[in-house]
Amino acid sequence: MLRLITDFDGPIIDVSERYYRVYQYCLQKIRYPEQSVQQLTKAEFWQFKRSRVPERQIALNSGLDATQAQEFAQLRRQTVHTDTYFEYDRLIPGAVEGLLKIQQAGIDLAVMTMRRVRELDYAFQKYDLGSFFPENRCYCLKNDYVKTSDIQDKPLLMERALAELPPASDTWMVGDTEADIAAAKKYGIKVMAVESGIRDRTQLEIYQPDLIVQDLSTVVKLILESQSVKIG
Repeated sequence: MLRLITDFDGPIIDVSERYYRVYQYCLQKIRYPEQSVQQLTKAEFWQFKRSRVPERQIALNSGLDATQAQEFAQLRRQTVHTDTYFEYDRLIPGAVEGLLKIQQAGIDLAVMTMRRVRELDYAFQKYDLGSFFPENRCYCLKNDYVKTSDIQDKPLLMERALAELPPASDTWMVGDTEADIAAAKKYGIKVMAVESGIRDRTQLEIYQPDLIVQDLSTVVKLILESQSVKIG
């Protein structure tokens, strides 16, 4: 049995608008009443995020001072995963079609995400994605889980998944960050990194995934092609 374990934000969901709206909110909230700031365009902001420019530096680049930059970073962390902003998430083009093809091909499909249960449920309901991921194929954080860092927490999810899921003859992990790559590599799982998420190619290359591809549609195409070759 072939298995595909996919991250949620990045391969399936585009979070760029949520992150940008939170950036705009934090910039306006932290700026002094008469202070002139330089709000980044969404493209500028997202490129900073994808190349891992620190939050404080993004604040400084937007015209805040050092003290404000620290407050900006803190407010951003408190805000970015609040219910108010999840509505700005969007589906990655072609992602649902890709999931459907994986399902139709009889490939075992699981999701592994740093979202909490309620955050994943919200997106499942909004975009009707629950049919792709039954409860025993969903690996996410409990609502009361105290996060440390993704690169520490995600391998713990992978450890749990590998202990609970039935054996597979071949497994691929798909993700968009260093945490996904680290979780896969720790357990000897092949990993494809997608450029449709919150890291650019330069950042992904540092962590040496097996492949770097454009998006989930490309992942599906490659997996199905490799399967047809094996069958042939």
